[in-house]
Amino acid sequence: MATNLQLDDKLIEKAVLLGGHKTKKDAVSKALVEYIQNLEQEKILSMFGTIDYDPDYDYKKQRKRS
Repeated sequence: MATNLQLDDKLIEKAVLLGGHKTKKDAVSKALVEYIQNLEQEKILSMFGTIDYDPDYDYKKQRKRS
């Protein structure tokens, strides 16, 4: 999908240089991937303390082979 964006040329050039990317597209794609990962991690962190667990659960028992 072709997309036209008005982006700050200085920011793109700096991202390409610092990231060692071959193209502007590579730099923008990497930035979007990392942005999405960050948002997903924040979503997971927001769940911290909201999930009940069984204090008697023995995870080591599950590791043993029969």
